[in-house]
Amino acid sequence: MESGCPAPGVLRVAILLSYCSILCNYKAIEMPSHQTYGGSWKFLTFIDLVIQAVFFGICVLTDLSSLLTRGSGNQEQERQLKKLISLRDWMLAVLAFPVGVFVVAVFWIIYAYDREMIYPKLLDNFIPGWLNHGMDNDGRRGLEILNHLTGFGNIFNLWSHLPLKHAAGVTETKYLRQPMTFWVCWIHHVTGMWVYPFLEHIGPGARIVFFGSTTILMNFLYLLGEVLNSYIWDTQRSMEEEKEKPKLE
Repeated sequence: MESGCPAPGVLRVAILLSYCSILCNYKAIEMPSHQTYGGSWKFLTFIDLVIQAVFFGICVLTDLSSLLTRGSGNQEQERQLKKLISLRDWMLAVLAFPVGVFVVAVFWIIYAYDREMIYPKLLDNFIPGWLNHGMDNDGRRGLEILNHLTGFGNIFNLWSHLPLKHAAGVTETKYLRQPMTFWVCWIHHVTGMWVYPFLEHIGPGARIVFFGSTTILMNFLYLLGEVLNSYIWDTQRSMEEEKEKPKLE
């Protein structure tokens, strides 16, 4: 249930503006990779930031629509609002959460092992440290803020609104992950170079295993959302029932 407090809505606007600021600052940087095939869109981190910005844009639009339709009694407006809420919930479950966690986790795991394999020191000459951390942490941080501080209560409660069946959700997550893999491979086909250096250092078989593993990880993240949603809401429902018992007695 949406919160009646305006603070969560203001916070979502602030998160959206932070994403837009990071994207604008990144696009303003003049570096060689931006001038080659694919530009900024070669990088999954950039794609993830766009996904998160669009998601929070939909959240803000939903907040505004909710305020405008509150108490109006207009059934058509309420019907359109429900569609917007369904779109927001679908995007969180299938794109914003799995892709956001995936990109951040994979980046920092490889970075910790050998930063030259994912983010060479040469890039420090073009991208300020604060911008790099903003780009590679804001997907996770934005969802955490949404989780703990906004009127959504917990990000996983949105799964309770989704019309997706269990298998359908996994399938959609998988099919939306595959174009990202195809895009990385297509760039290599066109330019002869891999977007990420570590892909140059592993053989074809290892690349197949890696890309297959990323699909499995994305599906796992979607299922993790379902499990956490079930646990959180079953616990919350039990607590509410316990609170209601004294009243009934």
